[in-house]
Amino acid sequence: MTRTRPAPAASKSRVAYEWIRERITSGAFGPGYHLVLTALATQLGMSVVPVREAISRLTAEGLVTFEPNVGASVSMVDPDRYIHAMEVITVLESAATALSTPHLTRRDLAHARELNAAMRGGLSDFDFRHFSALNQEFHHTLYSGCPNPRLLEMVDAEWSRLGHMRDSIFGFVPHRPRESVCEHDDLLDLIEGGGTSDRIEQAVRRHRTGSLDAFRTHKTHGAHGPHRSDRVDQGA
Repeated sequence: MTRTRPAPAASKSRVAYEWIRERITSGAFGPGYHLVLTALATQLGMSVVPVREAISRLTAEGLVTFEPNVGASVSMVDPDRYIHAMEVITVLESAATALSTPHLTRRDLAHARELNAAMRGGLSDFDFRHFSALNQEFHHTLYSGCPNPRLLEMVDAEWSRLGHMRDSIFGFVPHRPRESVCEHDDLLDLIEGGGTSDRIEQAVRRHRTGSLDAFRTHKTHGAHGPHRSDRVDQGA
């Protein structure tokens, strides 16, 4: 009878890392969520050692904050870090979308329209995390055809590094989702109308900059936490 060998510690650490990271980026473990190593180890069916290694890796990535005598918790939203990351993403994604455009199919554009319609349909009963996920898929659909693999890798890497802060703009600025949906329509009209790569790149950059400006305004004048209303401001 063959006995199954236990998974090596490195594999368990990777499993723990991916499991915890997925819950942070999906919002299941929100900002400030206390990460109790023993509880996580029990849920994962492993010892505390690989979980501790996973937490160390997530801390190095900025997704987790560790404080002596307090422990580990999901990092709070750092406005400056979010702004700096989005400035980089704005430049990279704009270029990637422009390069991707000639390679987009009718199916790609139809899918983008469907996603934007779903985003518009969710405005009256707003869930900012779901809206953010649809928004992410919308933009990924438009830039994923970029023929430059290095540029595509950089865009995806920056979004991944942003982690759980990806939905910050829609959680904090209640008027921005409605504006964003309308700008998506304009962008798709431009692409389908044969707009030049320069115009498309500029349109994406204006769109992303609009979100950044809204977030900067919130940072200066707004509240301290994400917008929790079930409905988007209908007057925006």
